[in-house]
Amino acid sequence: MRDVAVLSYGLTPFGRHDASVVDLLASASQVALEESGTEAVDAVFVGNMSSGEFEGRSGIANALVSELGLEPAFPSKVENTSGSGGAAFLLGWAGIVSGLYDRVLVAGGERMSSVDTGRATEIIASLTHPVEHAQGITLPGYAGLMARAYLDRYGAPREALAAVAVKNHYNGARNPNAQFQEEVSMERVMDSPMIADPLRLFDFCPITDGAAAIVLSAAKGTERTAERPVHVRGVGGASDTQVVHEREDLTAMKAVRLAAERAYAMAGLGPEAMDVAEVHDMATILEIVQTEELGFFPRGEGWKAAQDGVTSLKGTKPVNTSGGLKAKGHPLGATGVAQIAEVCAQLQGRSGDRQVEARVGLACNVAGFGNDSIVTVLEGPA
Repeated sequence: MRDVAVLSYGLTPFGRHDASVVDLLASASQVALEESGTEAVDAVFVGNMSSGEFEGRSGIANALVSELGLEPAFPSKVENTSGSGGAAFLLGWAGIVSGLYDRVLVAGGERMSSVDTGRATEIIASLTHPVEHAQGITLPGYAGLMARAYLDRYGAPREALAAVAVKNHYNGARNPNAQFQEEVSMERVMDSPMIADPLRLFDFCPITDGAAAIVLSAAKGTERTAERPVHVRGVGGASDTQVVHEREDLTAMKAVRLAAERAYAMAGLGPEAMDVAEVHDMATILEIVQTEELGFFPRGEGWKAAQDGVTSLKGTKPVNTSGGLKAKGHPLGATGVAQIAEVCAQLQGRSGDRQVEARVGLACNVAGFGNDSIVTVLEGPA
């Protein structure tokens, strides 16, 4: 199997933008292309959930290729709900591994602020099964159900969830691209408005615009053409039932566990080898559950790690050094690509005030409420 390397990456600031999703994608992509000195690619994979619903625009992958002057590269939009960015990366990686392509641009982006909060919530909720959607279920509603079940089963205090928000805002305050660049106190999180009991406003990620891009290449010879490339050691994907009430355990995320097992097997590494991780914390409870499914902590003990600072910048298993979806923001199609970019930055020692010691890292992008997951294991330059 061919070795694949990340040559470079680029991001826009996350937040609210007047620019279109294609303009955001182009801005992030130009940074990535220029940093690697890449003038031509074989294919362009664009992760995006709902450009049609948010902006009334389709054909964005073709538009991006033309905007960047990358013709005749093959363009393709990849739609996998909130896992669109991770899925686009997986397909770009697979194209190089197979020998079909030698160099690929992977980009992800979303412009969500073009509609009001109510409409954005409706668009996102469309990924749920029609049976559950008809009952008024939303992604925050699912998260509230999971959080209540988890706290009750494992005797975890409500403060453990708040600790995730406090940590991720601390990290986001040190990330110049984060939507929220301010620290928050435990009291502020605990006193924020209730959204889906027991989860409050500060337990959830915001509505966000933004884009991220990565240049992938067959790794052979990249040491001569790129500064400190990061190698893709393992990729895994898996799905779970779309109907959440049919799952075996509301406090677990089977797709994350299976995707991680496959990525670890390919990499020949286990969870103990991961020095840093970016996970999909659409809600604070999801960070805790995913750290368990990824094998970092035993089931039912992820909350203790969060509360005790194990997952902080100074902890032994730093998680969401970027600020996570919670503080960095969550432009749906961009998230999976941005997570990988953050891990690469950590592995290259380019993360500034949020830098940790890391040689191997992991990114976990989730589609929907655990409908599927993509896990990527990356190793830094020697």
